[in-house]
Amino acid sequence: MTDSDYTAPAGARVGHVHLQVSDLDRALVFYQGLLGFELNQRFGEQAAFLGAGGYHHHIGLNTWNSLGGPPARTHGAGLFHAAFLYPTRADLGRVVARLADAGYPLSGSADHGVSEAVYLSDPDGNGVELYWDRPRAEWPRDAQGGIAMHTRALDMRGLLAAGQAAG
Repeated sequence: MTDSDYTAPAGARVGHVHLQVSDLDRALVFYQGLLGFELNQRFGEQAAFLGAGGYHHHIGLNTWNSLGGPPARTHGAGLFHAAFLYPTRADLGRVVARLADAGYPLSGSADHGVSEAVYLSDPDGNGVELYWDRPRAEWPRDAQGGIAMHTRALDMRGLLAAGQAAG
């Protein structure tokens, strides 16, 4: 039975994503080495927990049921992608530049009106979105005042320039 009048509180959010990976060291090269998340705790070759800004963990990685296994499946039920929110456009531009410098392939990018995003897969084929949200006052709205997201081409040059200008 569900209460149709219940809505999650405004402060509710996704706290972390925990992924099964086939090779912990390879996953750490991606999440720590490329994306820059800090390794907070590691349990041998079985698990690791990474975060940003001193948070205990935004990302959990484990090999409990997946060591040496095949990549994540792309068809059927399961995780489409994990999305990592960067505080500013410049922060997103910097991490995208790191990926480009490393030759790491992106699978797509988009301007959604409310946000700008890039898409890629981690070494195990898990979908990853890196994005920043525009200020709410800039979000596109429909005639009734509702959010009017869209998918348009991302200004990648502008994004990278924002990252470069910020240092």
